[in-house]
Amino acid sequence: MEQPKVIFLDAVGTLFDVKGSVGEVYSEIAQEFGVTVSPEILNKTFIQSFKASPPPIFPDAELQDIPQREFDWWRIIALNTFESAGVLKQFSDFSAFFSELYIHFGTGEPWFVYPDVVPALINWRQLGISLGVLSNFDSRIYSVLQSLGLREFFSSITISTQVRAAKPDPQIFAIALNKHKCSPEAAWHVGDSIAEDYYGAKAAGLRAVWIDRRK
Repeated sequence: MEQPKVIFLDAVGTLFDVKGSVGEVYSEIAQEFGVTVSPEILNKTFIQSFKASPPPIFPDAELQDIPQREFDWWRIIALNTFESAGVLKQFSDFSAFFSELYIHFGTGEPWFVYPDVVPALINWRQLGISLGVLSNFDSRIYSVLQSLGLREFFSSITISTQVRAAKPDPQIFAIALNKHKCSPEAAWHVGDSIAEDYYGAKAAGLRAVWIDRRK
């Protein structure tokens, strides 16, 4: 098999993931604000809320307004998560809680790097392959990658909120490829989502690699 010019990698679920579960993190920080709710319930309602949300793309937003739009997008998901769990009214100041939660997920603290990631990145870099992150994440990706010691490996970062397109839309793949002046045939995309990563990359003409991180 011919060596690719570029390998793009998805972020959450591929390079790194949440320690424990999102529900555990939400529950722990809610506890600091005097709200007690089980991680299991929050995990279930978070998944429902996340799946029901529109893609994180803001076609009408000015570049300087995108961080606020990202914040508002996630705030609605968190609001619906606690509403569905039946505990939203227990917060005396949901805005203060959410601000802390949002900042927390922009650090390395709630995340862990999969053990096979760094050896693979080192190997690809030694082979002379360019690496890029291609993710439906938000602007916090930069601080998260930096905190986790991964930022140095990537010569490009392409995220849906900044390019107004989200996987599996071929447009986000085209934008990422253009950053490397690379044809789709000379690139791979590695990710954990069958729909967004595997079929999305294939439809855009890249070699798609599905990685199954499920325990």
